[in-house]
Amino acid sequence: MNRLENSLTENHGRFIGLAYRMLGSRTDAEDILQDAYLKVGSMDTTPIRDTEAFLVTMISRMCLDQLKSAHARREIYVGPWLPEPILDAEALTPHGNNELADDLSFALLLTLQKLSSSERAAFLLHDVFDTSFAQISSILGKSEAACRQLAARARKSIHASRPAGTVAPDVHQTLLEEFTEAAKSGNTAGLERLLSKDVIAYTDGGGQKIAALRPIYGADKVTRFFLGITRKSLDRLEASDIILSNINGIPGLIFKHEDEIDQTVTLEVTDGKISAIYMVRNPEKLRALQ
Repeated sequence: MNRLENSLTENHGRFIGLAYRMLGSRTDAEDILQDAYLKVGSMDTTPIRDTEAFLVTMISRMCLDQLKSAHARREIYVGPWLPEPILDAEALTPHGNNELADDLSFALLLTLQKLSSSERAAFLLHDVFDTSFAQISSILGKSEAACRQLAARARKSIHASRPAGTVAPDVHQTLLEEFTEAAKSGNTAGLERLLSKDVIAYTDGGGQKIAALRPIYGADKVTRFFLGITRKSLDRLEASDIILSNINGIPGLIFKHEDEIDQTVTLEVTDGKISAIYMVRNPEKLRALQ
């Protein structure tokens, strides 16, 4: 192995974390890293002084290229698009102690997807991965001043969209369990009590599984939706089919059917109420969890 291959191996989780945040897909992130291994394997590493900076630049540019085709695919995607759920969020955190280092929530990833690719890259590289604006300038082919502006705009969007305050894992898990029990028991009042008035539910079936084709808004509609789908599945749902797990760093649920993962569910909590529900049913996004 040369120095670049060694660095890729030693910092695998960090580089996967960068690509995953850029792309929203663990599968695509793994493909990026595999391509990076192939590229650096035959390189002469003698002129390279800082292997980590070199690899950050390479992987960022590969992600930016990938985003061009990803954007085209999103335009024809059936229904709401959600990130690919992951179970090993801790392994994908960068070095450092900044505020967003360990945040891989769907709320953050969806906000990142709304940014331009340049804004996303500038923000992630500087604010999350502690990359200098001089290096970001080289990656994006823009001036340092322009890169600072891109990161500032992204930062403003990120902070405006983040839920107020943090929720302790045990509180989050309790809400998740109460939500599941209320849905299973058909407790309309109990379910509505847990939801904020302007709650949003996203269901991603990717055109391959039954899912709502648009986000569902409001406590009343979200309650009716989840009670409806629970009634339909109740006859085949066993206790062992529902697995509590950490999904993207927060408590979530994995639902299985005939030993296959059927869907994942995670919640966003704001002011003690469920403010967003994310259900991933697209089999392509669940394959890595199997």
